[in-house]
Amino acid sequence: MNTEILSTHTPPLFAAAVKRAAELLRAGEVVALPTETVYGLAANALDEKAVAKIFQIKGRPAHNPIIVHVAGNEMAKRCVSNWPALAEKFSKSFWPGPLTLVLPRAEKIPDAVTAGGETVGVRWPSHPFIQAVIRECDFPLAAPSANLSNQISPTNAEHVRAQLGGKISLIVDGGQSQVGIESTVLDLTVSPPRVLRPGMIHAESLAAVGLPIAHCQWPIEPGSLKSPGQLKKHYSPKAKLLVATWESEASLAAQIGNWQLAIGKVHIIAHTSIPASFGAANVSVIPHDAEAFARALYAELHRCDAAGAELIIVEAPPDSSEWSGIADRLRRAAA
Repeated sequence: MNTEILSTHTPPLFAAAVKRAAELLRAGEVVALPTETVYGLAANALDEKAVAKIFQIKGRPAHNPIIVHVAGNEMAKRCVSNWPALAEKFSKSFWPGPLTLVLPRAEKIPDAVTAGGETVGVRWPSHPFIQAVIRECDFPLAAPSANLSNQISPTNAEHVRAQLGGKISLIVDGGQSQVGIESTVLDLTVSPPRVLRPGMIHAESLAAVGLPIAHCQWPIEPGSLKSPGQLKKHYSPKAKLLVATWESEASLAAQIGNWQLAIGKVHIIAHTSIPASFGAANVSVIPHDAEAFARALYAELHRCDAAGAELIIVEAPPDSSEWSGIADRLRRAAA
């Protein structure tokens, strides 16, 4: 299959890409689209055969549900059987944006989307391109990350092409994802609401709506997943990933020595303790800022894999709520 890549950086190109993506989605095809979190592999969420293609292309296990993307609260309400006052409250505070709300599913949402469960995750993304495509189609889109299952999520069109080129008919290049990790997932079918997957909208922000927020306990058994991002191993580079702290370059060198690898095969991603003597080629520095770190993390992991790293050492994030989504992704990548 030839994979077409369409740019969106001028209004005519944007409009042409919207038209082409919508045309393919209406025909039951799967396309890769930009969102503000990561790039998504999208299909008509109401078409079970189209959704099945997502699982086939990604090699995704059938017990892992898919988030449904909508353009507005009215479309979200058509995807669920109950829209409680809490959903209205959270959507007004955080939509469009990187928050997924888990609610009782509507009958028309196929089993494949929910992994046979009785709930569905819905999100109104803020990226203007996927919003325009959903409005053009006038149906919701099932869209997990546009990568092979368990591998690093893509944050630009080239990441998608490297993994899925030749497997899908269209990749739309909407620039670099501005959030950089997947959405926060909040389960509204339990009381108090429970975070199933942390993200860059963290628990303190959610609690500001006026409710206590609970956290999911891991690990979750397959067969009881209400949302993606709950499997033990996920978001993983080809290289082994180690989350570590070091007080000095000597202590870092000692940890590296335990792996008995050539130093050129070890790549380091740091934010505070910068190991200057390891050589600039194998040390990446991301600012000590949670939003900047999230935005750059997956791109750095992709770069390390492309450079032939066998071990990636990531400096452990701070133990605070604003870094909880990053800590979650690193824990699963290292599993």
